Amino acid sequence: MNNPTFDFSTVIDRHGTWCTQWDYVTDRFGRADLLPFTISDMDFATAPCVIDAMQQRLAHGVLGYSRWKNEDFLGAIEHWLASRFNTCINSEAIVYGPSVIWMIAEMIRQWSQPGDGVVVHTPAYDAFYKAIAANQRQLLAVPLQQNAAGWYCDMAQLEAVLARPESKILLLCSPQNPTGKVWTREELDTIAALCERHHVKVISDEIHMDMVWSEQPHIPWSKVARGPWALFSSASKSFNIPALTGAWGIIGDEASRLAWLEALKNGNGLSSPAVLSVVAHIAAYRDGAPWLEALRAYLRANLDYVASELNAAFPQVNWHVPESTYLAWIDLRTLSIDDSALQKRLIEEQKVAIMRGDTYGSEGQGFVRLNVGCPRVKLEQGVAGLIAALRSLTP
Repeated sequence: MNNPTFDFSTVIDRHGTWCTQWDYVTDRFGRADLLPFTISDMDFATAPCVIDAMQQRLAHGVLGYSRWKNEDFLGAIEHWLASRFNTCINSEAIVYGPSVIWMIAEMIRQWSQPGDGVVVHTPAYDAFYKAIAANQRQLLAVPLQQNAAGWYCDMAQLEAVLARPESKILLLCSPQNPTGKVWTREELDTIAALCERHHVKVISDEIHMDMVWSEQPHIPWSKVARGPWALFSSASKSFNIPALTGAWGIIGDEASRLAWLEALKNGNGLSSPAVLSVVAHIAAYRDGAPWLEALRAYLRANLDYVASELNAAFPQVNWHVPESTYLAWIDLRTLSIDDSALQKRLIEEQKVAIMRGDTYGSEGQGFVRLNVGCPRVKLEQGVAGLIAALRSLTP
């Protein structure tokens, strides 16, 4: 399963590194002695090419103010989009920000007023709820539906929400977290047409774009966009470098882009980026593809393992690998188990921390979200703990 060049099986102890997932598991789960499968970072060291590039930069010794608007950084993003997604962009449309969620929040502030509505497919990444509420906007939910073929959006329901006078922005998650849905070209074209019809601007969060498992490829919003739009992404998820901070985006129209740059530089004082993040992005996007492909193979095998073990224990669950992400969104509703009772067993008896589905909205009740971005030996413990907890609660 391991690529001989890259090792994903060796356990790296993350304790004592100020690690959110390991050192601060108490914050969300109430105790420190838990094996965590929670926040969406991975327990793997990043690509060697990224480490090498940062070491070379550190060897220079000077870490003064820097710029993100340089040919190396912009060219690396252009190269990644062209080589991975057959997408050509104008580098003048690229912008920088400290993180994808910060960029989303800033774009919400620029494109709407307090009290305005932001349309979101639910269940949704929990930071979406927080960013919208903290900026005094209202979240207008469009619940995703599910059938035998997977997750889908009821476009008539979406249009009804987009048509509401308070709807100013659609915040699209593509691929979708937590369901793992990959939007088809037909779906994206329909969404773009509906947003244009109802004068709704689009922000597309595409941070999981490199982690698609289905035959349906990821399609950047820039390929279907109409009207004002912004696409935000980062190498942070794919190459496990979120602690470096740093993200990038594409803003379609010049007026919005100039307003963004004005806010970044003058309103927020963020024109000088984290230089190691810039270095890491360049290395990842220029030289990191072989490592990423090896990682993707390992993650897919981990997801297959979850499906095999869970379905063998509980055939009625019939869980399938998601279309994207390394986050197993597991529907346990056929087992009719109380969410709180399950969490109590997981924490107190199995000593594992797995995210409750309702963290991502009421539509997540009856689900759990399990992060498989870890060595197999750890995943085996987590899946065994989940199965044991479920068995203790089922007749």
